[in-house]
Parts: sequence; C-alpha cells; structure tokens
Amino acid sequence: MNYRHLGKSGLKVSELSFGSWVTYHNQVDIEHAKQLMSAAWDRGVNFFDNAEGYANGQSEKIMGQALRELGWKREQYLVSTKIFWGGKTPNETGLSFKHIVEGVDRSLCNFGLDHVDLVFAHRPDPETPIEETVRAFNHVINQGKAFYWGTSEWPAESILKAAKIAKKHHLIGPTMEQPEYNLLHRTRVEEEYDILYRKLGLGTTTWSPLKSGMLTGKYRSGTFPEGSRASLPGYDWLKEMFSDPKRMQAVENLAQISDELGVSLAQMSLAWILKNPNVSTVITGASRLSQLEENFKALEVVPMLTDEVMQKIDEALVGYPDDTKVN
Repeated sequence: MNYRHLGKSGLKVSELSFGSWVTYHNQVDIEHAKQLMSAAWDRGVNFFDNAEGYANGQSEKIMGQALRELGWKREQYLVSTKIFWGGKTPNETGLSFKHIVEGVDRSLCNFGLDHVDLVFAHRPDPETPIEETVRAFNHVINQGKAFYWGTSEWPAESILKAAKIAKKHHLIGPTMEQPEYNLLHRTRVEEEYDILYRKLGLGTTTWSPLKSGMLTGKYRSGTFPEGSRASLPGYDWLKEMFSDPKRMQAVENLAQISDELGVSLAQMSLAWILKNPNVSTVITGASRLSQLEENFKALEVVPMLTDEVMQKIDEALVGYPDDTKVN
C-alpha cells in the first residue's frame, strides 16, 4: 500500500480506502463489518469513509462499534463523515450553520468518537450562503471535532468561491472534494476540477470506482446474476443503466483489454484511477471478503498500465458519452 498526501495538506491517506455505503446500508452486521474492516486494515488501509445519511446513522454506529472492538490506536486511522441528509425535519438537512454543527455532533455520538478526521459537505446547498457553510465548518474545526473539511459533488465554481471567502476572512478553506470518478465518469475530475488542483492544491477522495458494479464485468452478457445488486428489488435504475447499449459496448471494449492483461476488469478499473496523480485515495466498497481481496489486487496491476495500455483504454471509450456530461 502506498500513501498519498490529501492534496496540499500534510495528511497521508492510503491510496485505497474503505467506504461503508455498500456494507452497512444493505447489511448492518457488526461481525461482518469487523471482518471487512480488519481485512482492509491488514492490507494497509488507514481511511474509512462514512456519512450521516448512510442507513439513517446506523452505518456510523456500526463502524464506531467495530473500531472500538478492533482496538486500533486512534492516531493510526482516519474516519470521515459527510453532512447534508441528517433527518426529515427542515433543519436536519442542508448546510446551515445549525445543521452542520449539530450534524457533526450527532455523527460523533453515533461513532462514539471525540472527532472525525475529515468532514464533507455532502452536496451543494443552494438555499444556504456559502459563507455560512464555510464559517460553520471552521467552527467545527476550531472546536477540535474535525481536522479538515471539504465538499462532495460540488461544482468547481462553488469550491473556488468557498476558498475565496475563506481567504478573505482568514478562515480554513476546503482541503478535499469527494467526486464520483471511474472509467465511465471522467470529465468533472479530469477537466472541470483541473483549476482546483492548480490553484488550491485540492485533494480528492473518489467514490464509485466500479460504477455501481458495472465495471466488475459480471454484467457483460447483459444478464443480472442472482444476488447481484442489479437483481435486487428497488434497484431497477441500475438495471436500466446497465442495459444501455453504449455503456455495455464500452464495458465490453474495456473488458477485452483487461483480458489481454490477464487481470479482472475490476482490478484494471481501480488501477486506472490510481494512475491519476490528482487522486488522493480511491474509496472501495465490498459486501464480501472475496470482493475486497479482488479489489486490492489492483495495486499489483498499476505497473502494468503502461502509456500504451492507457492509450488503448482511451481508444476503447471513443464514442462513449461520458456520464459526467450526460448528467
């Protein structure tokens, strides 16, 4: 495992990290969580991602309990939460000063921790002035309840505005952004955010590296295996996404390259993200130990992605409408 700086900060994060969304949103099981977190830890992971909205706070509670029972030293691991969707009443959502401060407090209570290392504004909030949001996150940091704050799925223009406000008022600006980034969703990270890396030294903690399972290769035939996420009730939107012929062709083109390399499509997809120097860490998810083990073999694939292979990958996606642009 290699460790990368979180943008221009002094903080080092494992290049592969572990996210709780898949694990705890669908299967709130402490022993299962401990098994997966422990396996990730043994492979060098030091960053565990979460959010107040995952499983209505249960995700944070399970992760916190797992951390206590695993007994790791607090100085050795990093935990994050994301604030936006905290409840159903008007002031339990969004990025108001009140919700940010109280949302962080509730997350810490869920975790059973004194502080999180990273806290994110989970989405932009057009109903709250950015200055209010910047001041609220600085208040949280000044109280010692978080060390760094950032954004998730914010437009570059809004992040620049937050940084400008912070500089004007001698406050701490955003250190990192958590965007979706994968072979089928590239434009925002590679083009829109380019100015943020140059001007702010922004770090990124990217999510959905396998495009909700599409880049695992298990849907190549157009079928949905029993027990896969796309086969479950309530995931019709995934089935519709996977059935798109242009996406399916792009995945098939990519799978042919991974076949030539003798690695899985998932491993190649993760390794490809790690080739981007502007990625601080790739948040992986797994519901089974076998998935986690498969994902972490991607570290061995990175050296195989030569300039020639990277060019082949780009050529395989010619004509595919990047989901960043589509959305």
